[in-house]
Amino acid sequence: MAGAQAQLEVIKRGAVEVLPEEELVAKLKKRRPLRIKAGFDPTAPDLHLGHTVLIQKMKQFQDLGHEVIFLIGDFTGMIGDPSGKSETRKQLSREEVAKNAETYKEQIFKILDPRKTIIEFNHNWMEKMDAGSIIELAAKYTVARMLEREDFKQRYQKQQSISIHEFLYPLIQGYDSVALKADVELGGTDQRFNLLMGREMQREYGQEAQVVLTMPLLEGLDGTQKMSKSLGNYIGINEPAEEIFGKIMSISDSLMWRYYELLSDKRLDELSALRAQVDSGQLHPMEAKKSLGTELVARFHDAETAARARSYFETRFQNRATPRDIRQQFLAPEPIWICRLMVDLKFAKTTSEARRLVAQNAVKVDAQLVNDGNFQFDGARHKVIEVGKNRIAQVKKSA
Repeated sequence: MAGAQAQLEVIKRGAVEVLPEEELVAKLKKRRPLRIKAGFDPTAPDLHLGHTVLIQKMKQFQDLGHEVIFLIGDFTGMIGDPSGKSETRKQLSREEVAKNAETYKEQIFKILDPRKTIIEFNHNWMEKMDAGSIIELAAKYTVARMLEREDFKQRYQKQQSISIHEFLYPLIQGYDSVALKADVELGGTDQRFNLLMGREMQREYGQEAQVVLTMPLLEGLDGTQKMSKSLGNYIGINEPAEEIFGKIMSISDSLMWRYYELLSDKRLDELSALRAQVDSGQLHPMEAKKSLGTELVARFHDAETAARARSYFETRFQNRATPRDIRQQFLAPEPIWICRLMVDLKFAKTTSEARRLVAQNAVKVDAQLVNDGNFQFDGARHKVIEVGKNRIAQVKKSA
């Protein structure tokens, strides 16, 4: 097992907070496998890349020699996590939760090593608790402290309903850490309150408090909102290979590096070298994005399928026969505003119309969706602009 500082560098990659870091270092210095817990409520049948940020961090702990516990919150899933919600969640039936839980067990082993992964269900201890035990658990935290939580606080101030069972959710998540004797718990930044509850509950039950590690919420394809199936900006890990690859190619160049940091197996020094190549113009951003797409498709399918998905994308979007109305335009060396370029190419009558086309997700540059109305087309780096299906121009920098 590597030394504490070497492990800490890997563990902190992409993390938002380690609370408290000095306690984690002390645990690592004991040079024993730590019990790493991350909980997932099976509220939907399919996982997407946003979920895999935590699973990827679990894999890093696993590779460092620690004991990873994938906790399926089938009991808490029937309550519904109130984190970030302005109203009470719809409760799921036991049947819905059980069905979704089975799909999770299949999907996580696309990342985690099944031989080194412990899967637990929190109904195993929660359903054994009688009314007296639940009352004992509830007595360990106050309503005043519970209302310090931002989402509860806002709902209380706005006189919106808060059901009593919602208070049980963070208490039970905290008790899960007691039941599992967790050393470290992982979660998204929206879980901070629940994760810290685990520290409180472990102290209340006479255990050493766990360390909390929070990870950022991965932005979806739009580059702004949290990846979510309900928003339609997600990449599902069970989607066809061509679909995964194509969606990855549609993200912005800046978002690509965030995906690399949070999802890739490449070392940080490798990522720094790759980014330096792109920044210097030695490597086109699209090529770096193809490497990311190939890596992720291989993870969720296999290497051969990933190669086919890449080949399909290149044939379909890069090497395709050009339509009859394709135009070829030589630009001045300096970048040009995308809306001005569209007007110059007669792809839009006015820059206002061009902005509307961007807002409608009708504009692509080098097969990547443009979602910024202020985007600058640089003839030194970009080659093709598409507006809709038939307005396509190959644009070259002037000599």
